[in-house]
Order: sequence, then structure tokens, then C-alpha cells
Amino acid sequence: MKLHLSRSSDSNQITGHGPNHVLVNRERHETSLIVLPDEVVSPWVAVFENLSARDFDLVLMRAPEIVLLGCGARLRFPSPALYAGLIKARIGVEVMDTAAACRTYNILAAEGRRVAAALILE
Repeated sequence: MKLHLSRSSDSNQITGHGPNHVLVNRERHETSLIVLPDEVVSPWVAVFENLSARDFDLVLMRAPEIVLLGCGARLRFPSPALYAGLIKARIGVEVMDTAAACRTYNILAAEGRRVAAALILE
């Protein structure tokens, strides 16, 4: 799906996504990644089943105010123990499928929020 937003700033935007890719500022990524307004971290975790607390620490060290965890094509919930560091730091975590996380990221980033989309691609 192509997403079109006018870029009013230099922040990263998710400009498209599909079952096995995400476009950030029209640049194609085919591995799981973390998208923030000012940074893209790639690769991230390989598959949902391998998520670890260390994976969430990579998000935590970037100090977002909210994390959108895109769990792939279907909604799955990781153990809250894995992202306990985020909760302890009072960082919100929303779990959704990757397509929904892509759409939500753009909305929050456009509002000037310090959002991180941690996206698992299958």
C-alpha cells in the first residue's frame, strides 16, 4: 500500500508498505526495523518468536515517548516482561499489526511526537 503525506519537515515518514517491505522516505527496507523521526535502525529482530528484552533496549536507548510495535501480518502480543524497561521508563507501548503501526506512526510523527515504530517484517 502506498501512503502519501506531504513532508513538512525533515523527519522520517513511512511512504509505503507491503507484506515483506516498508518504504521510509521512499527507500525500501526488507528486514525488520525501527523507524523514528530522526533515525532508522535496520536490521532489528528477525522474527516475532525471537523477540528479547535486548531488542526492546535498542528502542529504549532512543528515548521515544511512545513505541508502536508492529508484529507482522497478524496481531500477536509479546510477553510484557520483554518490554518492562519501556514501561518502567514510562514509555507507552502499543501493539498492532505492522500495517497499522505504519499508518499510526505517520500520524503521530506529523503531530511532532517522538514516536518509534518497531516493525517486524515477515
